[in-house]
Amino acid sequence: MRFGLALAFLAGSAQADEAEDAFVHANVLAIFYHELGHAVIDLEEVPIFGQEEDAADVFSIFLIDALYDEDTALDLAYDAASGLWGEVVLRERDGGGIAWWDVHGPDEQRFYNTVCLFYGADPDGREEFALDMDLPEDRAVTCEEEYDLASTSWGAVLDRLQTPGGALTEFVPGPDSLANEVLAEEVAWINDTLSFSAPLTVRLDRCGEANAFYDPERSEIVVCTEFEPDLREMYRSFDA
Repeated sequence: MRFGLALAFLAGSAQADEAEDAFVHANVLAIFYHELGHAVIDLEEVPIFGQEEDAADVFSIFLIDALYDEDTALDLAYDAASGLWGEVVLRERDGGGIAWWDVHGPDEQRFYNTVCLFYGADPDGREEFALDMDLPEDRAVTCEEEYDLASTSWGAVLDRLQTPGGALTEFVPGPDSLANEVLAEEVAWINDTLSFSAPLTVRLDRCGEANAFYDPERSEIVVCTEFEPDLREMYRSFDA
């Protein structure tokens, strides 16, 4: 895994503190889009044939590719994928095992799925990204088809959501932080762009752990305030 190359890309693009903020921003965004995927599946009764966690992962990287210009999307994809691989690095460093029983796939698989889908959206233009992330050739040959499938399924859902007159999304802010800024911007974008069948709440709140989740009983996405410090610690551990 050429993880060092991805980190060098980040470090060379800005000062250390700016690169850290970029890493945090991308990963807060990616996890928010993941939880937004769960919310869309629930509120719009989207049928999922397979693991819902996998579908939410696909939704996250699909949005990053769809919503941002190429340079920004590339930066976000490097950071978000690096965050997934960072979980692998920290687990191995701490001697932890893979929780095969968990509803989420192993971080290694989530990493390669994310890299593959982003690469598959533009194989010619993103070859360097695939090389930096050490995407195996045997997987790379299927990535364009995998992206096309994601685009057909999630693209159709997003098209239906761009209809005026739906329910609004409410943001309940937490302490002043980068995560708070990111979530406020995203909720504003949702209310300008998407219309859900029922109200959705996005809350930044203390949870007692670094986490984020969607609560279907409350129709609420919760991003824990502990998540941002955890990301910063992960980023600083890369050079440790």
